[in-house]
Amino acid sequence: MKRVIISALFAAAVLVGCQRETGPDPLELTGKMFVFNYRLAYAAYMITLNKTEPVPDGSVVVASFENPAGGEPLTLTRKLFPKLDKVTLESPEISCVKKERPYAVTIEVKGPDGATLQKLETTVTSDVDQDVLPAKPLVEGPAYDKNPEVFVGGRAPERFETAACPT
Repeated sequence: MKRVIISALFAAAVLVGCQRETGPDPLELTGKMFVFNYRLAYAAYMITLNKTEPVPDGSVVVASFENPAGGEPLTLTRKLFPKLDKVTLESPEISCVKKERPYAVTIEVKGPDGATLQKLETTVTSDVDQDVLPAKPLVEGPAYDKNPEVFVGGRAPERFETAACPT
């Protein structure tokens, strides 16, 4: 009788150790915001995540960002490295961000075989419109030289043209 009980407990322990589907999610959302880079005149989504559980080598995170200008969502795929505990996702450049409007973001963790290990859905809301950005980058090049299209003759314009949503 003791052998049966011990065998049953051992089998249960082995099965519990093999169950990934019921375990905790591998990533935890820690931050979400819009980044407005006024020097380079662009906006982007920025999402930060912490790894809470190990993921199989070869896993990736796929993020889908609602396009504020309309059209298809913008997607981004990043490899998850086993030794890195933090994941930062920055979308491609975006335009037409509106103040206080929530924009949808979906994040999927996929194993090496393509199976979904986790799916997160969230929204990101800006507290400013994108028209806070200049229409053209203020600087260019690796030394952040003044953009001659903006600083004509090296002088600042009386009024900077601001970004507009293309129609």
